[in-house]
Amino acid sequence: MIPDNYLYAIVDFLTIIFPFVLSFLPINPVYKKWRAIVPAILIPGILFLFWDNLFASWGVWGFNQKYIIGIYFFHLPLEEVLWFICIPYACIFSYEAVNYYFREDILNKKSVFFSVLIIFFLAVVGSLNYGRLYTSVTFFALSIFLFFVQWIWKPIFLGRFYLAFSFILIPFFIVNGVLTGTGIEEPIIWYNNLENLDIRLGTIPVEDTFYGMLLILLNISLFEVFQKKSIKTNS
Repeated sequence: MIPDNYLYAIVDFLTIIFPFVLSFLPINPVYKKWRAIVPAILIPGILFLFWDNLFASWGVWGFNQKYIIGIYFFHLPLEEVLWFICIPYACIFSYEAVNYYFREDILNKKSVFFSVLIIFFLAVVGSLNYGRLYTSVTFFALSIFLFFVQWIWKPIFLGRFYLAFSFILIPFFIVNGVLTGTGIEEPIIWYNNLENLDIRLGTIPVEDTFYGMLLILLNISLFEVFQKKSIKTNS
């Protein structure tokens, strides 16, 4: 039987192993885009690890020692650091898979509607809960970056991102569900409910959905940028 303290590491491993293996299938060899994938993971990863560590030091969230190996980088366990590699890789793979099977950008004309709806919701709720760190920082950060992407950058991939994200939400709820206590005695990651809305989707704080959306949007945005640069370099 596997010891409890390896559970978070196992979650990381299972999150990345299948997308990684499937990346080598000749039907859609995602691994060949590694020049775009690596910086698209590392750059947001550094930003989010700083944020993650800061909030952990402030007690906004923390980690259950029962389910981690015990190797720490500042206030973050090794498994949490690896999470910012495993999740982005799996999401970039999923984005590429959705693009492969849905050649037509079916949400392109609706991306502005979705962006307005999301930004309005985030701005209102974030403003009403500015004293709750997890809620306000996450909601304002996503609304600002989404505004930048939609109306300043004006990329052509935002509709595709929304479509892919709708599929990504399925494994997201499974993985995050385990991390927040679904099916186990105690949560792997605990949250200070004074710093969030205390609204759960199962065991998952609602803020996690938008935190994940911000991370993945950053990953995909940079992936598209570096992919274009790679194409230009090779042409």
